[in-house]
Amino acid sequence: MLEGVNVVLGVSGSIAAVKTVELAHELRRHGASVRGVMTPAAQGIIHPWALEFATEDDVVTEITGRVEHVDLCGREGWADVLLLAPATANTVGKIASAVDDTPVTTCATTALGAGVPVVCAPAMHEPMYDHPGVAKALDQLEAWGVEFVDPRIEEGKAKIATEAAIVTGVARATSERDLDGRRVVVTAGATAEPVDPVRVLTNRSSGKMGRALARACHVQGADVTLVHGTGSSKPAVDTHYADLVWAERAEEMLDATLDACEEADALLSAAAISDFTVAAAREKLRSGEARTLDLEPTPKLIDTVRERHPDLTIVGFKTETSGDDASMVEEARRIMSRAGLVFVVANDASVMGSEETRALVVSTDAADSFVGSKLALGVEIADRLAAVFD
Repeated sequence: MLEGVNVVLGVSGSIAAVKTVELAHELRRHGASVRGVMTPAAQGIIHPWALEFATEDDVVTEITGRVEHVDLCGREGWADVLLLAPATANTVGKIASAVDDTPVTTCATTALGAGVPVVCAPAMHEPMYDHPGVAKALDQLEAWGVEFVDPRIEEGKAKIATEAAIVTGVARATSERDLDGRRVVVTAGATAEPVDPVRVLTNRSSGKMGRALARACHVQGADVTLVHGTGSSKPAVDTHYADLVWAERAEEMLDATLDACEEADALLSAAAISDFTVAAAREKLRSGEARTLDLEPTPKLIDTVRERHPDLTIVGFKTETSGDDASMVEEARRIMSRAGLVFVVANDASVMGSEETRALVVSTDAADSFVGSKLALGVEIADRLAAVFD
């Protein structure tokens, strides 16, 4: 998501500064180059050598005759984005007042004046975050175009956002935002049909592909609703990039998706929805004896959505077990024709639950092979979706 992006990481004196080594690594894992800038207070919490190790570059700890702030964040500077993480109440207030008494605040003033995108990840105790002066400073920065990655309010603290959330915020700030103003609904994960109060019928879907799609569409500027199946239990997921709606049964996912699509521009139907349901027993079925379950087919989500919304842009997903590309393409085009889909992403079931995938992106006249991470495939699909709206 950040291939070729130059990030200046401005570190202030919050205890959350200890997380910046891992943050720098995570930014680089996604393709970014990172340069560190530290306030004196931050240097009392984490040694500049640690950030130098994480970025593999010199860290700016003072502004000298080399005018480091201009070199990094000026109009012709190195940075594509300035990331303030963690941003303390002190640093936020100074930036809002154009006070330049640390390398970080001086870089921020320079970036704002030069039109370099600025992303801010606040971290402080909750009472400080709620202080009217701090709130006013945050509002001022937002009015100047600074983008925020909101903190996690826990244990009386406004804790810095997760590394994943910050990476997403940086990617969104530096993307073309070709889906800006679009509302996108994504379905993800497995549904589960109860057999009795204990047992369910479900599948092996992890929801990783759907979550990658939602994240990629958010990065491209879309407002995203993620309808996520719980499977046998709700997975622990960080969905900072979407409005999350949980759905256990196929019927619940269908209803939630139909509601979300009322105001949507597109549906990306990546969930593994139960094809069959069963009349659930009121009490636990006793084990140790043979059972026969009468399975009833569930409604096809994309067909139902298409009937309700004839003009909605819909992207389908199809999982097969044949291992044969020709068969996957044939099945994808059959579904595409039946439901009026713009394209279909077909893959073999062997990739379920993994971070990596191999898929075929099937349109009317092409079947393009993709091999890589599910997040990278999500980016590819978001780009193709944006092209549909051009």
